[in-house]
Amino acid sequence: MQQTALPRLILASSSAYRRELLKRLHLPFEAISPDIDESPLPGETPEATALRLAREKAAAVARKHPGALVIGSDQVATLDGAQIGKPGDHARALAQLQTMRGRRVVFHTALCLWDGRLPEKDAAQIENVQVAVTFRDLPDAELDAYLRIEQPYDCAGSAKNEGLGIALLERIDSHDPTALTGLPLIALTGMLRRAGMPFFTSQQ
Repeated sequence: MQQTALPRLILASSSAYRRELLKRLHLPFEAISPDIDESPLPGETPEATALRLAREKAAAVARKHPGALVIGSDQVATLDGAQIGKPGDHARALAQLQTMRGRRVVFHTALCLWDGRLPEKDAAQIENVQVAVTFRDLPDAELDAYLRIEQPYDCAGSAKNEGLGIALLERIDSHDPTALTGLPLIALTGMLRRAGMPFFTSQQ
């Protein structure tokens, strides 16, 4: 019996962290940058920003690659409901960690799977996966030393939980822990199954 070819799978992201996570599923995929404006809209909640951008990333790539399954994801970190961005440099990262120590930060990781084989009105599966993280109350010297070792200046919240940043954390609460790194794999595998993507096959 002839096996049906797997649909083309595209990760709409330039993030090395998301690529590494998606590799865990042993599915062939390409990574293509969506090249969209990621600025929040005036009055938009952090959750709404993440959901909108995940959808826009997937849709932007899907329009250029008809018939593909396209994964879009976006993450927004919040403290007391206010958005925490990527620090960009050492001084801003240290200020972020000083503000967050001993406190609870919520990461909204939005995921969209766009099925280019369907009409546009039916193409998107979308979900927001929340992760609540409690930071340890650490002194400035430790926070500064961590930043100099790992330099997580491209990460919202200034900590790489998949690396040494895990030592900054006291507690992580989520039903999908991979969401904290930027791509919720439990949610994604459910979406892919609903889209007909087989797992555990010889084609992998």
